[in-house]
Amino acid sequence: MNSSTEYELFTREVYRQLSAYYQTGFTKVQHNIKLKGRSGCEHQIDVYLEYVKDDILHRVAIECKNYNKAVPKEKVSAFYGIISDLDDVEGIMVSKKGFQKGAKQFAEHYGISLKELREPEGEETILGEINIGFQIERKRPLYKVDKKWATEHNIDVPDGFIHLQPVDDKLRNSQGIIITTLRTVEDGSTFEDAYLHTISLGAVKILEVKYDYTREDLQRNMYIDADVFVKAILRDAFNNNTVMIMR
Repeated sequence: MNSSTEYELFTREVYRQLSAYYQTGFTKVQHNIKLKGRSGCEHQIDVYLEYVKDDILHRVAIECKNYNKAVPKEKVSAFYGIISDLDDVEGIMVSKKGFQKGAKQFAEHYGISLKELREPEGEETILGEINIGFQIERKRPLYKVDKKWATEHNIDVPDGFIHLQPVDDKLRNSQGIIITTLRTVEDGSTFEDAYLHTISLGAVKILEVKYDYTREDLQRNMYIDADVFVKAILRDAFNNNTVMIMR
């Protein structure tokens, strides 16, 4: 893999395969696109993902570094500048040779995911049976609707917390101004003037948001024979969790 473009295409294919295997359901996995930021500037994105989780659309920009040495902090900082200019876009940076200490510290503080992605080296590929264990945690928002408001607007809602399907993850006040997002709202947050735009009911006045957490531990056996080989190693830079991507 000698060029940056080859590495970007390699990254795109790996995430496509991950989506299929873990049934993440990426609705888009695109290479070399441009996104316009709040500044009005267009930013080149190496690999771009979209997927829906808990009825919320997630957007992810991946920056690919085909370096033969660890990525320095300055590159992560520059990528953070791009992510900061985009609306509701998460950032992932992938590199063949990992990241310097300062790059990890900076990325962890600002919520940028760092991944080491490369072809297998040496004896990392072992034929046989591999058991992969992983944990899925689902976080579903539940809402307490203002019953008085609902009655005045002829909307019938049950008591307590209910599930709603939002149009987006924004909470707005009665003037339509965004006051917060569901990504940043803490469990048990209360509101006096907050509305959630929903698919079926339109704008609904919300008094409180809480979260329902479910966790599932999964095990999968992968059977490898002489005709099937590992295509890529994907390792998290913070906890060293490793996934083998098969051809």
